[in-house]
Amino acid sequence: MTPPRAGFTLVEALVSLAIFALLATAGSAVLSQAIDNRFAVKAAADRTADLQRMRSLLRADIGQAAPRRARGSTGRPLPRAMVAAGAPGEPVLTLTRTGWTNPGERRRSSLQRVEYRLVEGRLERRVATHPDGARPGPPQVLYRGVRDLTVSFLRDGSEGPAWLPTPDRPLPDAVRVRATLDGYGVVDQLFLVGGA
Repeated sequence: MTPPRAGFTLVEALVSLAIFALLATAGSAVLSQAIDNRFAVKAAADRTADLQRMRSLLRADIGQAAPRRARGSTGRPLPRAMVAAGAPGEPVLTLTRTGWTNPGERRRSSLQRVEYRLVEGRLERRVATHPDGARPGPPQVLYRGVRDLTVSFLRDGSEGPAWLPTPDRPLPDAVRVRATLDGYGVVDQLFLVGGA
């Protein structure tokens, strides 16, 4: 008589395969969830980075605003040194800023005209190399998913879409930018004007 061989029965093999299948299914679900979470965290981080970049550029431009009225492409001067949108299709904010470095010492001003536009849900920043009459360059997209954006000016404790410049105070004290952003809702930002 031959001794019985050591091994697994059919039932034991089927049970072990069923346990392995359950573990593999649970592992793939955990891995899939981890990958989805990674993409969600990356999207949120990118959105936060875009918001911080937008805030930094607005702070820099408004903080270095110059009390100089610029001329548009038609040659007519803007009514004030800093202007908010008056009609659809116009820039939501136009200003002249200082601080444009000139490392090559080219023959040009250190002033730039900066425009912020809301185009199909994108906040775009355009810079003209010359403050008077030059066309703005290509747009730099600062934030996608802007549903609404309003700009108002603060001067002597009052707030409005414009202010009355005086010879000794040609700029407002601060600029409020209120935007409705996808993923954040209403974001209210207040920027001090550097040249005020």
